[in-house]
Amino acid sequence: METTHRVRTGDARTLECPDDSVELVVTSPPYPMIEMWDDIFTELDPAIGAALDDGDGDRAFTLMHEVLDAVWAEIERVLVPGGIACINVGDATRSLEDGFRSYPNHAEITDRLTDHGLRALPDILWRKPTNSGAKFMGSGMVPPNAYPTLEHEHILVFRNGERRRLEPGADRRYESAYFWEERNEWFSDLWELPGETQNLDDGLRDRSGAFPLTVPYRLISMFSVYGDTVLDPFLGTGTTTLAAMVAGRNSVGVDRDPDLLSALEDRVATAPERSRTIARERLADHRSWVEHRRADGKEPGYEAEQYDFAVNTKQEQRIQFYAVDAVTATDDGFRAVHEPVE
Repeated sequence: METTHRVRTGDARTLECPDDSVELVVTSPPYPMIEMWDDIFTELDPAIGAALDDGDGDRAFTLMHEVLDAVWAEIERVLVPGGIACINVGDATRSLEDGFRSYPNHAEITDRLTDHGLRALPDILWRKPTNSGAKFMGSGMVPPNAYPTLEHEHILVFRNGERRRLEPGADRRYESAYFWEERNEWFSDLWELPGETQNLDDGLRDRSGAFPLTVPYRLISMFSVYGDTVLDPFLGTGTTTLAAMVAGRNSVGVDRDPDLLSALEDRVATAPERSRTIARERLADHRSWVEHRRADGKEPGYEAEQYDFAVNTKQEQRIQFYAVDAVTATDDGFRAVHEPVE
């Protein structure tokens, strides 16, 4: 199996993708009202900088989301019927001239994507464990003026119309199956996942806000099949491209910052090792689950066709893992060759 991974420097508001050309979008945009992205938003619309200078948080918040709104229109255009969009975003808290307040980015993005015709599905709260003892901010140990800290981000999930239809009995769909116990964990609405060090210099890290590989890898495994194309219009350091490669999907990544994209070549070089490690961990975890299941007197009902273990449902029987064997550079990105994991 081969996959292609196109990488482009460009503007997410005008994607160079045909209509109905991608099956899944996985992305994390700049978060409105988070200071590290003020300059990016102001460059795109100077009125945002003026609103911030005036201390007008409401106006700045609305204008930032107006910038992102053009991207959401593009996502609706390029998604196939039944395609899924997963948007990772955090809310913001900030003090300006109009006082301290929370800015609900997840709610604003949900409203705007549904205005573009996408259907909101149940979302996921991604809670990032912290060792900090400071669980609130404000007035210390006495009421009433403390407030909770934000320790989670939202993964918003949308579908373009009705459920997607694949050809009956498609090998690529059933080979892409996840295990029964993975479904129970992955499709929970609360994930507790640590962050990930990106091995970038401080300047690039400050501009990227990259999420850990586990987040896009899970979403790609949940909402796409082998042969699909995954789009990230805010590619940053390329975590979605790496996750798509590891998961055996094609990808398209776009970012305005060529310096961020330059970090991608070193990252995709790790794809063979990462893909084998992830596949072997999933297989080992499943074998352990089967052992515990049997110890509890609950025998799984089926046998996997490609592996020497039982599975709990008929839909898992044809599951097949692939690892990246080699990655080569192309004129517009990368090509990966995948081989079955025994």
